[in-house]
Amino acid sequence: MGKIVITTNLSLDGVVQDPDGKEGFRLGGWFEQFGGKDLEPWARHETDETLAADALLLGRRSEEWFASRWAARIGEWADKLNSMPKYVVSSTFDHPRWGNATVLKGDVVTEVAKLKQDVAGEILVYASYQLGQTLIEHDLADELRLVVFPVVLGAGERLFGGTTDKKGLRLLGSRTLGDGLALLTYEIVR
Repeated sequence: MGKIVITTNLSLDGVVQDPDGKEGFRLGGWFEQFGGKDLEPWARHETDETLAADALLLGRRSEEWFASRWAARIGEWADKLNSMPKYVVSSTFDHPRWGNATVLKGDVVTEVAKLKQDVAGEILVYASYQLGQTLIEHDLADELRLVVFPVVLGAGERLFGGTTDKKGLRLLGSRTLGDGLALLTYEIVR
């Protein structure tokens, strides 16, 4: 059985929107601005995490974003990302842009529950906050890996949306990446 791990970068107040500043959000661009020299240890962490994973699970917009930035790259991290199986949740398109990708159509909860049965190992969810909210709400996510950037944005889309009930978490680990980024790892308690 697969383990779904939501792994994302966010501000201290939980904003995940427009980290690179290319989406037009007035507060976008916080990733490089507040990551600075800590992005080197961040990249090592992300590479190690990817190398240990078995698949990616993405929303449509995230698949398009990653495909446009990673498909032509080479190197250890890029090679793994580009070759690993990818599953894209979408009801609006049939042709993913990134290689080795399968579109999951139909009910998200049903499709992802089936995916967890079919894929052994870690299934990473990158940058897909709406999908992440759905997975958390329906108890399909198993772990959260949050890289907290030292900035409060005060507005923007957040990973944690409304839920129908409390969602308990257990801290599995915390450490810094460089001098200013905090990596928090939580298990979702059922």
